[in-house]
Amino acid sequence: MSDQTLKLGIPAGSLQESTAELFKKAGYNIRFSSRSYYPTIDDDEIDCLLIRAQEMARYVEQGILDAGITGHDWVLETQADVTEICELVFSKVSRRPVRWVLCVPEDSPVRSVKDLQGKRIATEAVGLTKAFLAKHGVSATVEFSWGATEVKPPRLADAIVEVTETGSSLRANDLRIVDEVLQSTTRFIANKAAYEDPWKRGKLDNIALMLESCLAAEGKVGLMMNVLKEDLEAVLAVLPALQKPTVAALSDPLWVDVNTIVEEHVVRTIVPQLKAAGAKGIVEYPINKLID
Repeated sequence: MSDQTLKLGIPAGSLQESTAELFKKAGYNIRFSSRSYYPTIDDDEIDCLLIRAQEMARYVEQGILDAGITGHDWVLETQADVTEICELVFSKVSRRPVRWVLCVPEDSPVRSVKDLQGKRIATEAVGLTKAFLAKHGVSATVEFSWGATEVKPPRLADAIVEVTETGSSLRANDLRIVDEVLQSTTRFIANKAAYEDPWKRGKLDNIALMLESCLAAEGKVGLMMNVLKEDLEAVLAVLPALQKPTVAALSDPLWVDVNTIVEEHVVRTIVPQLKAAGAKGIVEYPINKLID
């Protein structure tokens, strides 16, 4: 067993449970205690620390953590100089990028970012907002918001820049999106010096491989079936495979086994077509990891 330890940051808050779920699928069991910021993980070579995603990149840059999971938005916001190991497209609600959007009340006269010249904007992402305004040549007061940002316009701010996945909270607070500031996805990042260490780099790359393989497998299933050789061409014409299907010989020389991976949502459509084309013994099975 190695006597080295990898210091890994786990995002607290909205990404906490989805991160733990992804790690579990990848083979790592993370357990949280309600009174501790040090989650346990079933790998003696990893030491976990629970920390807000907003702060993660800064602590990784400083070497307090060797690596961590956070949003690309927070890497940009803190201007942290870190190594991005891989992109992990997951969030607290969906597997889509989150959006930072510029919003105003429904009845606001503001129709574009240009209309916010000299106005007041509340946001948690001050740096991102200032950069966005500068890109459009707009000068406005940008104030840090400690929370409940959606309720601040119109009394406490003319507009806000807020993160959203579904837009439901914005609509519930009668807010209208004027423009999109940024799209962001989750990233697995590392301290630059730590990533130059051969042992840590190997450990991090292995973790990244397993996490990515779980995300790649989402929404996909395997299909296997037996096919008469004379029907093989017709069966293969039905299959929308990720790669070329595997065709293997069976003990009966007249038959072959066909194995492939497909999007789960197409199964209900193509299974009847496969049966009509001559496939027999069709079996659908789950895919937990997909590694190219």
